[in-house]
This record gives sequence, C-alpha cells and structure tokens, in this order.
Amino acid sequence: MRLGDAIEFTYASLRSHRLRTFLTALGIAIGITAVILLTSIGEGLHRFVIAEFTQFGTNLITVAPGRTQTHGASLGAVNTIRPLSIDDAIALRRAPYVLVSDPLVQGNADVKHAGKSRRVTLYGVGPDFARALQMRVAVGEFLPQEDPRSARALAVLGSKVARELFGADNPLGGRVRVGGERYRVVGVMQSKGQILGFDLDDTVFIPVVRALDMFNRESLQEIHVTYEPTAPLAEVEEGIKRILTARHGAEDYTVTPQQKMLEVFGTVLDAITFAVAAIGGISLVVGGVGILTILTIAVAERTAEIGLLRAIGATQRRILLLFLGEAALLAAAGGAAGLALGWAIALALKIGLPALPVHTPWSYAVLAELVAVAVGLAAGVMPALRAARLDPVEALRSE
Repeated sequence: MRLGDAIEFTYASLRSHRLRTFLTALGIAIGITAVILLTSIGEGLHRFVIAEFTQFGTNLITVAPGRTQTHGASLGAVNTIRPLSIDDAIALRRAPYVLVSDPLVQGNADVKHAGKSRRVTLYGVGPDFARALQMRVAVGEFLPQEDPRSARALAVLGSKVARELFGADNPLGGRVRVGGERYRVVGVMQSKGQILGFDLDDTVFIPVVRALDMFNRESLQEIHVTYEPTAPLAEVEEGIKRILTARHGAEDYTVTPQQKMLEVFGTVLDAITFAVAAIGGISLVVGGVGILTILTIAVAERTAEIGLLRAIGATQRRILLLFLGEAALLAAAGGAAGLALGWAIALALKIGLPALPVHTPWSYAVLAELVAVAVGLAAGVMPALRAARLDPVEALRSE
C-alpha cells in the first residue's frame, strides 16, 4: 500500500465517523488548552516577578542585621549582636568593587502641608539611594551629598504625594511636616508605580539619621550595596563580610545578593510552572484514554475490513501503521485545535485582565503538540497491535 493510499484510507475512516472523531479530538483539544493556559499564566508570573526585581539592577546586594540561614526578606533587628549603623554603611564603601553603599530604614508617618494630611511610607535613606536602586528624580534633585550622620531636614516626595499635597503647584522649596518636624522639599521622584504590592509613588524620602530618631530605632533595616557589574560576586561578598565582621566581631548580619535571590525565585517559579503544566497534562491522559477506547471499538467494528486488507496482501506492519496513523492524526488535529483555543483564551485574558501576567512561549506550544501526538500514539498501540494480529480468514468469516 502506497503512502498516499494509506493517508486517504485513514482520512476516509475518520470522516466516516465524524461525531466519534470530533469527540475524540475534543478530549485532546481540552487537554492542550488546559496545558497552554496554565503554562502561560505560570510563565507570565515568572517573567513578572523577575522583571519586578531586575528593574533595581542585578548588581545589588542587601545587607540586613541578624544572621539568617534561609533566603528571603530581611528579618529586621531580630537576634542581632550589634545593630547595623550608618557608620557600617560608610565603611562598606571601601570594600572591593563597591560602587554605592546606602543605609535604609523604613516606616509609616503622616505628612502634612497646607492643611492637607496623608499617611505615607517613609524611607530614611542616604544620598545614594536613588542611584543604588536605579530610581530617577523628575523635578529638583535627590538628597544632597552630605554626611548622612548629620543631614539637614530635607525631603524628596513620591509623585503621588506631591500631587496630593501640592496639586498643580511646584513643590520645590515648599515645606512639609513629617512626624512633627518641618522639612524642605528638594525633589520629586519619577512615577514608579506599584512593585509587588508596594506603591513607590506614595512615599517620602528623608535623611536616614532623622528617620532613626523619628522611629526611635538603633539599627538600620538594610544597607544597599551596588558593585561593578563585571566583578566576581564571591569576591564582592567576601569583601563586605570581611569589613563588617572586623567591625562587629562576628558575622551577625545577612548578606543577600540580588543574583542569588533571582536564582531562587527562578527555581521556585520554574517548579510552579512545571506543576501547573503537569496538572493540565492530566487532561491529555484523559484524552488518550478516549483515543484508546475509540480505536478499540473501531477494531471490533472493522474486523472484516482488516481481514480484506490482509487477504489482498497488506502486512501486519502496514495494518499496525494504519491504526497508529489514525491515532496520531486524531491527536494532532485535537492538539492543533487546543493550541488555537488556548492561545485565543490567553490573548483574551491578556487584553481583558492586563494586571494578570500571561505569556505563551512558542516552545511550550510546540512541546504540547508533540506530547499530544505522543499520547495519541501510545493510546493507539494496543488497538493497532490487536488489529495487526487478526487472522485474515477468521476476520473475513466474521462478516
């Protein structure tokens, strides 16, 4: 039997039972659609989280007080022997490859101006904070380069705070009251939007020494360190630890490089994407069971037809390939329909819910189609073997 005849025979067989063919392909299509949707959301989440962190740069290291053994956010001043100080941040500027070392303390405070009041996130920082986290000033300048241990009462407003308190007026040179003290506004930050639920536009930045006094704290929450992008990370970490250990007498702090955090996030998010894809893959297995069932019924219904093919010279191998081809064609058609449906739903979600991170990589789509065909072939093996092993005389007698 020629290849063209085999293809025509398979197509005619599927066309003669259109409803059965449609329902079988539908099972595969639903499975592929589930896989595409789930992996699209998983991959979109992966890209969203990585993008949120990398916008601050990848050559960033966070130093937090307290020794922790796990990755994650800093635990503040819990279980510290000696608090992190502004002097520690200044000392870290001498570490090899370090470009910026900036202290940080964070809290909430009321900001008032001209009878208006707003509760904001208050950051006590040094003059290099904007440079360290790659943030830009829209109007004016950031906190000036002066000794962070005796800084003046100056403030930089987030874009939302400036708009709410000053309206259309220029806030530069204006006075705001933060936590009971008066500050002169020297700059307004560019809009940054929300990052992982934190609105960076609803913020005020003041000198770190004044924030420590305002919050009655002894320890910094973090020190942000940036280093030369081409520098070896291990040497940068070693230099930071050497300086802080010499100052503290022990390693009572946690050094967390942004690169390692991204690696951990990447590993976790990859596992989540794989898990949700596996859940969607269960639907593919169900579709495979449908193919197995339909082809088993087809073998029983077409016994005489198989006997006739054997009688006119079709080999067992040719019969086997005919039924496997039918299974593969069913799976491929269902998979293609599922890809189209999954892509359309993912696109609709992206347009209708822009806040939901959705991204469909082509590699996943191709892999899903290949898996669908593989499932179809696996499901068709048993019925195909049964058809190939039928005795032609007995098969013709069944007619």
